Amino acid sequence: MKAFVIEKVSDLNDNPQPLKLIEVENPVAGIDEIVIEVWACGVCHTEIDEIEGRATPSFYPIIPGHQIVGEVVDVGKGATKFNIGDRAGAGWIYSACGNCEFCKKGLENLCPDFKATGKDSNGGYAEYFKINTEFAFKIPENFTFEEAAPLFCAGAIGYRSLKLVNPENKHNIGLVGFGASGHLVLKMIRFLYPDSKVFVFSRTERERQLALNLGAYWADDIDSRPPFKLHVAIDTTPVWKPIIEVLKHLLPAGRLVINAIRKQDSDKEELLKLDYSRDLWLEKEIKSVANITRNDIEEFLKIASQIPIKPEIEIYPFKEANKALIDIKNRKIKGAKVLKIGRKDE
Repeated sequence: MKAFVIEKVSDLNDNPQPLKLIEVENPVAGIDEIVIEVWACGVCHTEIDEIEGRATPSFYPIIPGHQIVGEVVDVGKGATKFNIGDRAGAGWIYSACGNCEFCKKGLENLCPDFKATGKDSNGGYAEYFKINTEFAFKIPENFTFEEAAPLFCAGAIGYRSLKLVNPENKHNIGLVGFGASGHLVLKMIRFLYPDSKVFVFSRTERERQLALNLGAYWADDIDSRPPFKLHVAIDTTPVWKPIIEVLKHLLPAGRLVINAIRKQDSDKEELLKLDYSRDLWLEKEIKSVANITRNDIEEFLKIASQIPIKPEIEIYPFKEANKALIDIKNRKIKGAKVLKIGRKDE
């Protein structure tokens, strides 16, 4: 099969073609596994973090990609959850031990043996993908493959962020950064908290306009002052400045949830601008999102199907995987980017 791989750490500014297209053997399903013929795979900023060494893969070369959807083409003898021809997908969680204190509490995202798809196992920038059936999910019928792909990370991790920030209806909710995850979170907020006002902070006019079109109350630059203070906020940016800026606008007891696997060091000096009395005092709280659980994906897929959430997507041919990553790096974003890999027409 054809697959894109990361062979080594490199800087996208110096190497705009970090992924190499190679031929590898097709995966074969083990006893409790399925093989999915991949029709589409979402493109995530996490792939950039892997390429640039902030989230180092467990081995090289590795096939990245963790928003994987397609059809089941091989089923192991002990895999009873799926049949040949089923529509199936997988997200960031590739496996967890199931036995540690975190797994037993339903916090398998914190498992010390957590393995991430496309980082600790081969992922979905390929024609075929293999996974244990307990970590694969059926795709709701009211989504195309391309629409479903972003639901498995951008949507599900956005859903976990929303649960952790724990807003109430009528709260002022800030979204800092407005890429693949942010636009899906906005759609969730409009459904789950219809009387809340959403305030979007983004560096690009294109993202701000999309936010307003999707129902945001206000959208402006990262360092702009919103017309009202915020009860809660979710940050999805890869840098530090947005965190410092949004903390200024939180109400007492406000909560900021950071939805990013890593932060870049390029503007780390911004942390020196943190003012304790202004930014942290009065019981303001900062919390991170770490990985994702199977339950997050299951719950989100049900909600997404019910609403239904239709992601704003930009589709790239499989051969343009490097271009999709460069466009994310350069903030050429409107919704979620998806690689069309399979041959199925929809």
